[in-house]
Formats: sequence, structure tokens, C-alpha cells
Amino acid sequence: VCDLWGKVEGQLKDLKARGIKTAVDCATRPEDPESQTAMPYTPYRLFSSDDGDVPAVRGLMKEYQSRGPQLVVAMLGEHGSLCYDGAEFHKFGIVPCENLVDSMGAGDSYIAGFLLGITEGLPIEKAMEKGAANATVTLGYFGGW
Repeated sequence: VCDLWGKVEGQLKDLKARGIKTAVDCATRPEDPESQTAMPYTPYRLFSSDDGDVPAVRGLMKEYQSRGPQLVVAMLGEHGSLCYDGAEFHKFGIVPCENLVDSMGAGDSYIAGFLLGITEGLPIEKAMEKGAANATVTLGYFGGW
């Protein structure tokens, strides 16, 4: 799993050629050059958006998926998450947080839970639920980076 600041986008082509699956967290900047360079070589592309489940976000997800990733995930904060697999959109809400302290790290925690679910062979919706549950735990801590 890498992000925009790791500067590894140039190595993803070689990793893919070796059969190593990668995931790229594009944060709120999926259009950055680093994100674009990584796109054809990673099966899992994730990004955050405050826009919710709107046609523009779905359109971007379709475009991104057509350029290489197997799954494109938009983390939508309080609106849950959306995953596009090339055929259909999968949506999951949130797991309620009884004691919201800080949102820092919640996206990273979602990614960890989601990818764990995918590697365990869970259906997409169950992996999304696992990601949301993981994020909710992080919301209960201060500075959960």
C-alpha cells in the first residue's frame, strides 16, 4: 500500500510484472501526476471525497477503473464508501461511532480493513463493512494516524 508522498509510483510497473498486488491511496488528490502514473499498475485505487455519492464521483470512478485498477474505492466520510468493480457500484454506509474524537487516520484504517477483507476473499460489500468498522474504531482516538 502506498500513497502520493511515498514516491514509488515509478516502481509499480515492475511490481505488477512480478505479480505483486499493490494499492494506492490517492487521498483527496486522485488527479495528481503521481496518481495518474500509478493507475495502470495497481489493482486497488482508493481516494477520499467530501462530495458524497454524486454522478461526478461515479463518473471519475468509471474512468479510473477503465485505465487499469480492478477496484476503485471512494471513501466518502460520513456518507460511507463506494466501490466500482467495472460492472457495478457497491455502496456501504458507516458503522456508527458512539464517541467521535478525531477523524485523523480513519481513511487509512478503512483502507487496512477493506484490503484485509479483499485478501481474505470476502465479497466487496463485506470488505467495505470491514473497512468501515475499522475506521470507526480509529474515530474514537485522538491523532490515530
